Amino acid sequence: MTSYRKFAYVYDELMADMPYSDWLSFAHEAWERYGQPETVVDLGCGTGSITIPLLDSGLTVTGIDLSADMLSVARQRLDSTAQGARLYHDGRVNWVQQNMTAWELPEPVDSVISFCDCINYLLEEEEVIRTFQRTYQGLKPGGTFLFDVHHPDTLRRYDEEQPFVLDEDAISYIWTCEFEDEKCEIEHHLTIFAREAEPGADLYRRFEEYHIQRAYDPAWMKQELLRCGFREVHCYADFTWVEAEESEDVARLFYVAVK
Repeated sequence: MTSYRKFAYVYDELMADMPYSDWLSFAHEAWERYGQPETVVDLGCGTGSITIPLLDSGLTVTGIDLSADMLSVARQRLDSTAQGARLYHDGRVNWVQQNMTAWELPEPVDSVISFCDCINYLLEEEEVIRTFQRTYQGLKPGGTFLFDVHHPDTLRRYDEEQPFVLDEDAISYIWTCEFEDEKCEIEHHLTIFAREAEPGADLYRRFEEYHIQRAYDPAWMKQELLRCGFREVHCYADFTWVEAEESEDVARLFYVAVK
């Protein structure tokens, strides 16, 4: 997988239809149920589409991502807002380039979130376990870990339904997939055509992106969270508060783990 180099600068345009408001609503409702935080880590924060709205709620948020380019876009987005300078001055926001399997801050936090299937980019069980362990260590007692992942059947559907095509004035792509069933691993291949930014330009820049994701057995993930020390673990279905085991045709699994 590339580290979102060129992709970082067209990411928001491609992801404009993603349900960011639903992720935010899920987080806020989870906190109402399991404890309101003051300090939050957004693990795999990307361009800040969830990090920045959380700041409007009065939280102190640290966005962590592996990609320097994604973090650069996040900083630019916050800098363009009226409150950006004040938030930096008040120490309420920070951007940190770290690997999610080994992230670390000077002080533990009240909650860690990781949405938009970031955990699916961890391709080995050991990486998932290290991320769970590191997150447990980085939380205060009673803190919460909220994240979502693709259900294994979702990756199978991607393979069955491909190819995917987007054709818009500013950006287009052709998206194909290769699925490996034994590990439940999928390789996404995107050929992207992005219009040059110069006014009046009718030229498109073409670049390739390869991303690999892996889905894990839901019961195994719950077991590993408990093994790390989390005292309470729930798995919900598709932005709802219905336990995943009680729901059919689940696309996304939402975990809430309490330290």
